[in-house]
Amino acid sequence: MPPLPELPVSEALPRLAEALRAGGNAVLVAPPGAGKTTLVPLRLLDEPWASGQRILVLEPRRVAARAAARRMAELLGEPLGQTAGVVTRLDRAVSAATRIEVVTEGLLVRRLQSDPGLEGVAAVLFDEAHERNLDTDLALALCLDLQRALRPELRLLAMSATLEAEGFARLLGGEGGPAPVIESLGRAFPVTVRYRQRDLRDPRDLPEAMAAAIREALAAHPGDVLAFLPGWGEIRRTMERLGGLGADVLPLHGELPPAEQDKALDPDHRPGGGRKVVLATSIAETSLTVPGVRIVVDGGFRRAPRLDPATGLSRLATLRISRASAEQRAGRAGRTAPGLAIRLWSEALHRGLPPADRPEILESELSGLALDCAAWGADPAAMAFLDPPPAGAMAAARALLRELDALDAEGRITPMGRRMARLGTHPRLARMMAAAATPGEAALAAALAALLEERDPIRGREAPADIRLRLDLLEGADDPQADRAALGRIRRALALHRRRLGVTAAEPPDGDPGLLLAAGFPDRVAAKRGGMDGAFRLAGLSAAGASGGQGARLPASDPLGRAPLLAVADLELAGTEARIRMAAPLTRAALEAAFPERLVREEGAAFDPRTNAVVARRRLRLGPLVLEEATLPQADPDAVAAALAGAAASRGLRDLDWSKAAEQTRARLAWMRRAEGEPWPEVSDEALAREGGAWLVPWLAGLNRLSQLKALDVVAMLRALPPHPLTRRLDAELPPRLDLPGGRSAAIDYTGEVPRLEARAQHLFGLERLPPLAGGRIPLQVALLSPAGRPIAVTADLAGFWRGAWAEVRKEMRGRYPRHDWPEQPGQRAAV
Repeated sequence: MPPLPELPVSEALPRLAEALRAGGNAVLVAPPGAGKTTLVPLRLLDEPWASGQRILVLEPRRVAARAAARRMAELLGEPLGQTAGVVTRLDRAVSAATRIEVVTEGLLVRRLQSDPGLEGVAAVLFDEAHERNLDTDLALALCLDLQRALRPELRLLAMSATLEAEGFARLLGGEGGPAPVIESLGRAFPVTVRYRQRDLRDPRDLPEAMAAAIREALAAHPGDVLAFLPGWGEIRRTMERLGGLGADVLPLHGELPPAEQDKALDPDHRPGGGRKVVLATSIAETSLTVPGVRIVVDGGFRRAPRLDPATGLSRLATLRISRASAEQRAGRAGRTAPGLAIRLWSEALHRGLPPADRPEILESELSGLALDCAAWGADPAAMAFLDPPPAGAMAAARALLRELDALDAEGRITPMGRRMARLGTHPRLARMMAAAATPGEAALAAALAALLEERDPIRGREAPADIRLRLDLLEGADDPQADRAALGRIRRALALHRRRLGVTAAEPPDGDPGLLLAAGFPDRVAAKRGGMDGAFRLAGLSAAGASGGQGARLPASDPLGRAPLLAVADLELAGTEARIRMAAPLTRAALEAAFPERLVREEGAAFDPRTNAVVARRRLRLGPLVLEEATLPQADPDAVAAALAGAAASRGLRDLDWSKAAEQTRARLAWMRRAEGEPWPEVSDEALAREGGAWLVPWLAGLNRLSQLKALDVVAMLRALPPHPLTRRLDAELPPRLDLPGGRSAAIDYTGEVPRLEARAQHLFGLERLPPLAGGRIPLQVALLSPAGRPIAVTADLAGFWRGAWAEVRKEMRGRYPRHDWPEQPGQRAAV
């Protein structure tokens, strides 16, 4: 091996080699640009434990994987694919001589599923592990499981500039104590950080502010510029504002063809012969080295997928970066000389940024992780994750996998699930490809999967939604508005999927795209709502992660807006509803023929909210989505009663006549349940509405409208809830009225916090004490009223009141009402 260059990480390499030589795992912390990505694999290659075996280096991004492998090949003086090679989803340059293989994390997961022992692999190096991508966490958990169960000699190394060193050391060390942490201080040059005085009001203002900052920096400071923007749209708009700059302006993002990416990374590529400005997404934040950079201008935003729990839809959101990311970005300016980092936000805002980005495992949809764990044969809860996957997200993921036939009812992987896991793509796309029954359908499924994995080649908010237009582009149709770069990536992905499905390049696509999409997106089958063009209702199967009956829209001018049934491939949030971006028409007959097990035929009574009445219907349903409906002349009376009860329960039982007597009866039942528990019934609103208001059904014979419920005797209905012997006890234990001396009686109000009796004081004369309720287990209060009906005292101890406080009350009442009798001992005689 040729001599390795001296880079900042070089001083730590002997310590790292010694730690791994002792066996087990290690953690390496080194600043950005220290050389860890390229020097560490090369240094470990000649270790005795790696003799004759491969070292896998995991990179989170395709661009970084290609750049790292190419740089190692250059240091070895060899072409790419000899000792150092690379494998990504779209690139492959390896040979029998390859000893260092740079791969992306998702490919390692696929490799583990097909080769659970990682035969011929001596070590796995997780570069930029701090980014906590979902595939990184999963690949690390699988490798730890493999190391523990089968390959104790396998070495695992986590590398990063801002690693959670203690957490990774505990994870990699296991029960034997934390793994060793090797730190390299490096030789980074100082970087001056400057902030804006005011924050941007809107991320849409970023291109204008970025262009102005770049012009000012070039005029005042030496060196090339690396500018961070959230996505391709902002990069393009910034480039438009940098015309006549006098420097080469080059984009760098993951969607560029490899040759275009290389231009930004090549220090000698300067068409104008002068300075270079590289406009990059967060792919340049770590791993990649952009030579010559002395100035970093940071927009402070990034794109990240976020799941909306209300819809089950993932969408790219523009988010503020963390303080850790800001430090990583600033460090790119201090690689070769003192540098400058210009942050397009205020110092006050910086202090409020989160310290680090949240791990993707805590934010993402987890069906892929759940499927991989099921194929591996392990429970995610028992695996070594730095952050365990959230229980709710895992439950939703497993439910979706059951809908896709990948898991059985007990959660075990099915033969279909194993086939899906081998296809190496999202479970929805894998299920779609697995549904192909002919070579032509397999070619069509491969094209659909490639389209959905990459960016839509037809841009613009008013772009037609028909996915067949995109399929035609792949077959060579001409559209001057199409994104040529996106089409190139899609065609490369298409070739990959064809190989996975065993389809030759000459096989033409054939079949119904709607049916294939419905196989992978059963919750996104959409039916037209009423007569409104462009308005649809999604099946939204409850187990598939989206709420049943979710609304979705197309522009009324879109040709698919008139289709009765769609299979929706791509959705985005647009206000309160989802916007359909790509879809294919679908027929009910084809859907029923292809997926009979997903459709439910039912006949019976159903409540019609338009008429507030129950009608007899025959229905064909996909989840909550009604595909076919017909009215029947009559229905089973019991079914009518159950449907009417369910409708009343869903409306909070407000259609019943809740008279004062009914409310008192309910309150009395509630007090007895509080005192004695079961078998006294629970009579809260929630309890009575539970199970579709089943207690109502016996009272609804012959009724079919909500308006008819007002005539029901709610008091009798409530009294029928407890067993008959308890009903007789109710009046004895909690009487509705209390008999008073002199032949009078007064009602007891049971609806308050304590049962309460109100009566004029004169009507209580002769009543020495209050009678006990429910044998004294339920308190009773009495409010004594003046002759004018106003409260003069409230007590739960009438006998004690007569003996004590009555004297003061009597004195006051005699003055106010001299004509009335106010005896000194009212408990012993009735009023005159």
